[in-house]
Amino acid sequence: MKKTVVTTSEAETRTLARRLAAGLKGGDVVCLRGPLGSGKTRFVQGLAAGLGFKGRVTSPTFTLVREYQGKKLRLYHLDLFRVAGADLRLVGLDDYFNDPKGVCAIEWPEAGGKSLPARRLDVRIESISEQERRITLEGKIPLSLKRRGQGED
Repeated sequence: MKKTVVTTSEAETRTLARRLAAGLKGGDVVCLRGPLGSGKTRFVQGLAAGLGFKGRVTSPTFTLVREYQGKKLRLYHLDLFRVAGADLRLVGLDDYFNDPKGVCAIEWPEAGGKSLPARRLDVRIESISEQERRITLEGKIPLSLKRRGQGED
């Protein structure tokens, strides 16, 4: 399934991700693609909020993984930029991908190559202007962008 959405602010980008998070299940992997400054971390902030995490979400650039406990699921926020070319199974990231009580959000998934799970959602974020983003969601996990009190769109 593929869906493209244009957001006109950081708040809209976070809201889109929050709506997406409502349909995620344990073991789901979301890969975020886009250039530096495109809004990948803003998207993860929305995912964390949608999973029920209330704290501050920052990029894991120098720590590889940051963990955020939501109401039912934990969010693992990974940045693979610094492990480009490594076999992720040897780095131990496979444990995150297979956690039935966690969801992974991966920035710079290109660095993971074939080590990434085939069953995942790819999110491509493109800058249209300073505030506008074209966000394309495509993958092998069910795609749900539910609004409160409504069915799927």
